[in-house]
Amino acid sequence: MRDMTVVVFGGSGFIGSHLVAQLATEGVRVLVPTRRIDHGKHLIPLPGVDVVEADMYDPATLRELVQGRHAAINLVGLLHSRRGTPWGPDFQRAHVELPKKIVDACALEGVPRYLHMSALGADRDGPSMYQRSKAEGEVMARSHPEVAATIFRPSVVFGPEDNFMNMFARLQRFLPVMPLACATATFQPVYVGDVAAAFRHALADLRTRHLVFHLGGPQIYTLAELVRLAGRYSGHERPIIELPDWMGYLQAMLFELLPGKPLMSRDNLASMRVDNVIDPAIQALTADTLGIKLTALEAVAPLYLAPPVERLDRFRARAGR
Repeated sequence: MRDMTVVVFGGSGFIGSHLVAQLATEGVRVLVPTRRIDHGKHLIPLPGVDVVEADMYDPATLRELVQGRHAAINLVGLLHSRRGTPWGPDFQRAHVELPKKIVDACALEGVPRYLHMSALGADRDGPSMYQRSKAEGEVMARSHPEVAATIFRPSVVFGPEDNFMNMFARLQRFLPVMPLACATATFQPVYVGDVAAAFRHALADLRTRHLVFHLGGPQIYTLAELVRLAGRYSGHERPIIELPDWMGYLQAMLFELLPGKPLMSRDNLASMRVDNVIDPAIQALTADTLGIKLTALEAVAPLYLAPPVERLDRFRARAGR
């Protein structure tokens, strides 16, 4: 991999930052396009990593970005969109149009590989706009057979700076109780470092071309169990009030009316109608196929969710101080 050059779209984000760091360690030369250079400034010190401001939705710019690369990697994704049929305009732009434009550019410039981030539960007939748009994005990823696509479908991803466990930890610092919709929905959370390793291993192995990998962690949890763990590890575990479906729907509508990104949307609730776990019946390719030893939530989450003083003490203990 040392002489390989790749472009990583979404490389300055949560998962992308881990992947770019792993690729840099392997000696891969990485180009990270971003809307604003300050979004990727934490990557600039990494060896062989270039961060550039670019409009990744512009076809001419995309051709310049992928030119001469061995592979393009797309990690761009949204959790929320304005509503629409079969999905909203924000999902259309990020989940459907962008993969098509990247693969089009790869085909025109002779880039042989494309690694694509989808999601566990992606389904063209799924109950949520998110799931349907993610499935359509997979179709776009395969739109040029000469550009070999490798697709990854992770469950919810945890790790430092995640927007899942951290969110529930923050809420429990301020709320006396946790009103929770879809409390029995199930997830198979996977560590961000393991997701990055899956991309890295697949990039190095040509046998992964045209394959789909389902990425889940070593254990399955209900949403209520994950919320309890987030509260416990952050030192603010609160009682959970499981909301009936109708009340959860009203709560999500209220969140959507508040300024900024909603904590929970009606589309998120629709997604949770389907268990976000690897279905053993389909015998999917998984992280095990790539030789990755999965990281348990309990081994990592207490370190980054703990209160600052306790977190420092834990790091000192691990360092033998």
